[in-house]
Amino acid sequence: MARGIITAPQPEAVEAGAVVMQRGGNAVDAAITCALVQTVVDPQMCGLAGFGSMHLYLPKKGFHGFIDFHTRAPAAVTDDMWEDQIVGESRDGFGFFLKERQNEVGYQSIMIPGSLKAYYEAVQEHGTMDWKDVCAPAIEYAENGFVIRPHVYEFWTKKHDNGRLPTVEKMRCTEAGRSIYFDENDDPKKVGTVLKNPDMARSLRRIAEGGADVFYSGDMAEEIAADMQANDGLLSLDDLKNYETVRSEPLWSDYRDYRISTNQPPGGGVMVLEMLNILENFDLAAMGHNSPEYIRVVSEAMKYATIDKDTRVGDPRYVEVPFDELLDKGYAASLAAQITAGEISHVERLNEVPESQDTTHVCTLDADGNAVTMTHSLGMPSGVVTKGLGFMYNGCMSVFDPRPGRAGSLAPGKGRFTAMSPTIVFKGDDPHVVIGAPGGTFITMGVLQGLLNTLDFGMSISDAIAAPRFSTNSDTIDVTNRIPRFVTDELEKLGYPVARSYLSYHFAGVHAIRIDDGVWTGAADPGRDGMALIV
Repeated sequence: MARGIITAPQPEAVEAGAVVMQRGGNAVDAAITCALVQTVVDPQMCGLAGFGSMHLYLPKKGFHGFIDFHTRAPAAVTDDMWEDQIVGESRDGFGFFLKERQNEVGYQSIMIPGSLKAYYEAVQEHGTMDWKDVCAPAIEYAENGFVIRPHVYEFWTKKHDNGRLPTVEKMRCTEAGRSIYFDENDDPKKVGTVLKNPDMARSLRRIAEGGADVFYSGDMAEEIAADMQANDGLLSLDDLKNYETVRSEPLWSDYRDYRISTNQPPGGGVMVLEMLNILENFDLAAMGHNSPEYIRVVSEAMKYATIDKDTRVGDPRYVEVPFDELLDKGYAASLAAQITAGEISHVERLNEVPESQDTTHVCTLDADGNAVTMTHSLGMPSGVVTKGLGFMYNGCMSVFDPRPGRAGSLAPGKGRFTAMSPTIVFKGDDPHVVIGAPGGTFITMGVLQGLLNTLDFGMSISDAIAAPRFSTNSDTIDVTNRIPRFVTDELEKLGYPVARSYLSYHFAGVHAIRIDDGVWTGAADPGRDGMALIV
């Protein structure tokens, strides 16, 4: 009998998690082992100083819930500190542009990280392995090196036409970062090069011995705080000491014959459920997959969810989120009626500028029925590496709205909204699809289409994830290059602006596991370097 299945965007991390299950570890052990390796082999997508959302379903323990570990704004922030610096807002709503870029790169872009604390707590509370053993594969990759993969190098060197700094320029902002990621000619190390990170290996060894406390209140915390203070950072030692993860119940909704469970804000699960509630009012399969009418209807659902997110969803500790209305079937039906009538909704943006983001994900399932789907990230990397520590910090401050008095405005201790939406679909009482994705504000749109493809169109999980996607979180419909022009021509005739990506696979990197009568199938997004493994 198979012990488990795992899928993620990095083959090294998938293999490490699979070996854990081969050796008797459960889905939690495998997921966290995979996540720690991801921090080494995809170090700008995620990291020890990042954030995320972990969805755990552990039937034999009677546990189903979340460890949410979103970044939080340092205590030093004020709601108007950057109000006079605003240049504009990204077209997809993921971030604001400031004149001095201080929310995007460098020490002031760093928020209080949560990743390491969540990894450690998950293993202590729900794992079966010793923490040191969970850390061991990541230490080995940091010490002995990993081969730079195409997607890692592409993310480093990709040029943005949107005013954002390329990641490679962020990686130059500290001497410690340059020593890890650049060669003797001051060029980023190339695809196929073995990248070793002995400083990160030493940090991971300290963490393996001392647990998360080393990072949040011990010697490493003091080193982090000293570096922040010396470079005008906002993050303080008290911020680290006071950080706590949040435990939450799933948000639920029904979709056709299925029950959908996903995460609470400041995660993006409420958007996924709102879109499904709207689309339940349509016979999507009869429209034809990715037909002009299908894309129109789904795009309008995406836009309505985006409008509600922008205006009414934020950290529930600071914003009163109207769940009763947003998840109400009657409200969804009224929006569906407007879509049926051909109305075109409008997403408000401040001085639009296009934007793109990345993150990473892991899904695991074991023979006991334990399932984990976790999205974790650096947001957009800050570029900052503290000398001797080897890991990069998150750069999450750019997502906050610098204008006071809004759902996404700055406040001390506030979590910033993220589209992360690790989701489990239940068929009766049992999991049917375990799904999630990296990809900034594209995450909810990618997860939605993965679900529609398999639940409405009956696609295998591999086909559901590989099918061409689109995303509409502004007034423009963004499409991948595999959606035919004769389709988008019809959308433009209806009055929709269309932006065609040069990429064939885009708009999140969806990863999923599907269970049918005890048979497991898994899939990794073909736009990434990853894979799915059954062991």
